[in-house]
Amino acid sequence: MSEKELLRPAPKKKLPILEVIPHLHYLRAGKDKDRRERRPFPSLFPMTTDTQVQALEKMLSTILSDHPEYFLVEVKVRPTNNIKVFLDGDKGISIERCVAYNRQLYKMIEETGLFPADDFSLELSSPGLDEPLKLLRQYTKNIGRKVEILLNSGIKVEGMLKEVSEQSIKMEETKGKNKKQEILEHVFSFETIKSTTIQIVF
Repeated sequence: MSEKELLRPAPKKKLPILEVIPHLHYLRAGKDKDRRERRPFPSLFPMTTDTQVQALEKMLSTILSDHPEYFLVEVKVRPTNNIKVFLDGDKGISIERCVAYNRQLYKMIEETGLFPADDFSLELSSPGLDEPLKLLRQYTKNIGRKVEILLNSGIKVEGMLKEVSEQSIKMEETKGKNKKQEILEHVFSFETIKSTTIQIVF
């Protein structure tokens, strides 16, 4: 061997690729584990809108359990995680009561992690007068008020809501004025009704 070959530094030994991969895999697995542990519940188990609505309805059932005079009308969840809750009462529901229920529900949603990183907004109120009646209890509490009924056939009828049963409603329609006034009585089954809205009388 020549003198130059003796002075030349020995080449660095490369680690076989199989010796490196397990180490990198271990580090990666550890990071993934930490990340998974920090994820909120919904990220691990994606929930559909229907599932979210069902979960919210269950929370509201718990909140309202001690106050049977109030009831849930509807829950809506938009793609932006905007939650709209409509509550009503047999004798109406006050703004103060809505505010109290809003705080309770908001806290429950946060504690359960129903939405990723608490990314949601909540609106809780009574249904507006322009919102169609949806429940039998709403029809019952509005007996004696003027309503507009839109039938599946497209026909609209306005009159006084007189009676409510589980299958149908009875209303009185007033036509004409003064001596020519005529009162017609109608009975509509819920199957024939597309929507019913309260009419404001001044």
